[in-house]
Amino acid sequence: MLGKLREAVSSTGRREPAVGLFVDGPNVLRSEFDVDLDDIRAAAGAVGRPAVVRLYLDEHATPGLIQAAEARGFEVRITSGDVDVKLAVDATAAIDDLDTLAIASRDTDFKPVLEHAARRGLETLAIAPGSHGRSDALRNAAHEAVTLESEPTD
Repeated sequence: MLGKLREAVSSTGRREPAVGLFVDGPNVLRSEFDVDLDDIRAAAGAVGRPAVVRLYLDEHATPGLIQAAEARGFEVRITSGDVDVKLAVDATAAIDDLDTLAIASRDTDFKPVLEHAARRGLETLAIAPGSHGRSDALRNAAHEAVTLESEPTD
């Protein structure tokens, strides 16, 4: 199934890069960042066609968050263990079927995943939830980096 993801062609007849977006929910969806799932998806979509769009959450995730993520097209993965491990294993397993690997996190644990993807010839994108939540290690490991900024409140 995933092997066919790379074959998508845009309406202009050009092949669009397949992007895998893997979101570290506990480290990104925090009240201090005020990040919107649509903004995360848009950041990944700016570099290609989203082929894998996953949000990783722990067992404390609210049903409302799960429902909102699914309504925005995210495949939600709930784990009772370490979210980081599941995300890293899944992202690494998907590398052969992607052109770009995008990871939304502020956790430096994903630096080796980005480096591995780059060695395998993928473009890499680090998406940070805000400037004070940005990991310089992830930013420096990725080919591109995006920092999401929350809207100013009046």
